[in-house]
Amino acid sequence: MPTDDLKESIKEMMVEKLMLKIPKEEIHDDTPLFGPDGLGLDSIDALELVVSLEKQFGVSVPSSDVAKSALVNVNSIHDYILANGKR
Repeated sequence: MPTDDLKESIKEMMVEKLMLKIPKEEIHDDTPLFGPDGLGLDSIDALELVVSLEKQFGVSVPSSDVAKSALVNVNSIHDYILANGKR
């Protein structure tokens, strides 16, 4: 899957599964997912995101340490999927 298509799929999944109140077009690739300066996701959202990544993209996030680096923004999720996805 081309990079831009994968990033769009990630954004679509986030809007749908996390029930975000913003459209995917307003999520920039480098927008932080957590914290007041970003999308403001919480720990429940993080859990749902991990489950959705496994179901939709076939990648697991085995620990909270991995999650902290993989779930920073769309770019980091994209890179994690490419590095750890089933080929």
